[in-house]
Amino acid sequence: SISICEVDSVNKIRVLVVDDSAFMRKVITDILISDDEIEVVDTAMGGIWALEKLKKLDVDVVTLDVEMPRMDGVEALKKINEIYGIPVVMLSSYTTAGADIIIKALELGAFDFVLKPSLGTNFDADKLKTELIKSVKLCFESRNRNKLLSKMAGSSNDSKTGNFKKYKSGIRLNDIKAVCIAASTGGPKALSKVIADFPSDFKLPVLVVQHMPAGFTKAFAARLDSISKLKVKEAQDGDDIKKGWVYIAPGGFHMLVEGRRIKLNQDPPMHGVRPCADKLFISAAENIGGRIIGIVLTGMGKDGTMGLEAISRHGGVCIAEDESTCTIFGMPKSAIEKGVVNIVAPIDRIAQEVLQVLDSEGCNCGK
Repeated sequence: SISICEVDSVNKIRVLVVDDSAFMRKVITDILISDDEIEVVDTAMGGIWALEKLKKLDVDVVTLDVEMPRMDGVEALKKINEIYGIPVVMLSSYTTAGADIIIKALELGAFDFVLKPSLGTNFDADKLKTELIKSVKLCFESRNRNKLLSKMAGSSNDSKTGNFKKYKSGIRLNDIKAVCIAASTGGPKALSKVIADFPSDFKLPVLVVQHMPAGFTKAFAARLDSISKLKVKEAQDGDDIKKGWVYIAPGGFHMLVEGRRIKLNQDPPMHGVRPCADKLFISAAENIGGRIIGIVLTGMGKDGTMGLEAISRHGGVCIAEDESTCTIFGMPKSAIEKGVVNIVAPIDRIAQEVLQVLDSEGCNCGK
């Protein structure tokens, strides 16, 4: 797993807080400066003011409210990315409209989002504090890692693709029955690329665990459906697993496989998350009636590693996203270091690698 970055007392993480609510600006500022490694250099009441202040400020991370007058969070995010390239953590109270905006923001490159309580509700300050500080620190760490990777790569487009065995010689792959994918931080953008790259005649079901709170996965599935050649839906308990469909595990539920049906439950979180990819991968490998292609994309922690071990034991093929395109390299790194990964590829080659595996032995894609 990725450790939270260490910052010395001189070089604190410099944050600009952007929110149209004076109350929330104060709350967010107080939370962030309670950590010795973080400094709030200024606040802004909206996107327009934030862009003006960024002209003069040295900022490492921006926290950005979703719903603001004159320039909403998505528009402000676009301009911050285009002009300054500063990583952004989005904050949103849950609403149906807010969920749609958050999904767009994540696709556009927002590092992460944190749910803030709506005014008038029970205010869980401790939860907000824990999640916000963690997200800001990871955002800062990711930015520094990406700078280092860019410096090391120079002008080359080096990748670990091909440095791992493709799969065991002579293995028959014509009984592969599904593709299972795990993702966390940075996952919405990565999954948008992978799912959109699958062709319209792709005949395997795709089962996806994206770590995301309840309520947001439905909006995420709808967004993926709008850009994919396949049918995408938020999974429901008892769904038949159909070829050419993509099933997104709903936030707050583990998604398992029983024969050719989806089973949802609210058993305790695993690795601190629900849905958990390991639970999906293991149940799919054991119960779907054929081999699996398992994929672990960007994210913090180790979810997916045990699942890939199970997929590998049952004769499947395991793929991990290359560090060069990960927002957070924790989940792929864990699987690679465990020695269960067959293929490592940057995000724009993941779908292609899946298709090459299926074509290599004349796979009939589950027919």
